[in-house]
Amino acid sequence: MEIFKTKAKLKAFLKPLKESGKKIALVPTMGALHNGHISLIKLAQQYADIIICSIFVNPTQFTDPKDLEKYPRPIEHDLAMLQSAGCTGVLMPTVEEMYPAEENDQWHIDLGKAEFLLEGEFRKGHYQGVTQIVKKLFDAVEPDVAMFGQKDFQQVLMIGNMVKYFDLPIQIVTCPIIREDDGLAMSSRNIHLSADDRKHSLVLSKSLQFVMDHFNEYSILELEAKAKDFYKNIEGVELDYFTIANGHTLEPAASKEEENLVVLVAAKVGSTRLIDNVILK
Repeated sequence: MEIFKTKAKLKAFLKPLKESGKKIALVPTMGALHNGHISLIKLAQQYADIIICSIFVNPTQFTDPKDLEKYPRPIEHDLAMLQSAGCTGVLMPTVEEMYPAEENDQWHIDLGKAEFLLEGEFRKGHYQGVTQIVKKLFDAVEPDVAMFGQKDFQQVLMIGNMVKYFDLPIQIVTCPIIREDDGLAMSSRNIHLSADDRKHSLVLSKSLQFVMDHFNEYSILELEAKAKDFYKNIEGVELDYFTIANGHTLEPAASKEEENLVVLVAAKVGSTRLIDNVILK
């Protein structure tokens, strides 16, 4: 497995491979890898010959400096996981490499109304930061396909909108959420959960499961109300949102007949903010 600190070295490595017709997949990450990330690499191997993973904790997408500071960075562990998963190469740039001082990095693109809903409301400017760095990674790698996890459902939607905005010839593949045995969605943030928080965190997956199990019994409003009841009286858990939405627009679903429905939830468990979702149809 090759390790690249600069875009130029990575481009030089990829050039002959592309010329010989090899397909390239990119798996962008911020490190602190878990089996969810590894599932992205395994899926990428079905789409491409060469798998490039990036590890970069991107400062422009953090709305809270403390969050950026405490983001885990277990680099030896990450590289060992990528090696055993069969990754071809890893791009591990510095902030200066991705945001050179001489470049004017003013970035603002139209991502549609969904940018300002849900996560966008709680983390203003977050998706401008996400799409900015993903575009930089796309420019560095020029992949045929890029893999993203469904857990960040809104992020995948925004990246898809960015790809349309620039008319990029890149296929975006969404990979299913990987869960712990008890249902908690795998996340790099889970390491911050105390033992009590870890128990309480199961309310997210349980409330989503409730909607799936009872979808045919209740109206959308009833489902949302009953699911929100799960969050009452759990110490240290604060619900940000729980919504049954249109999977294209993220607007609240008007009817169960809509062809693309997703349930999205975000909650603070202790001091850790968790998100989860299920696609209903």
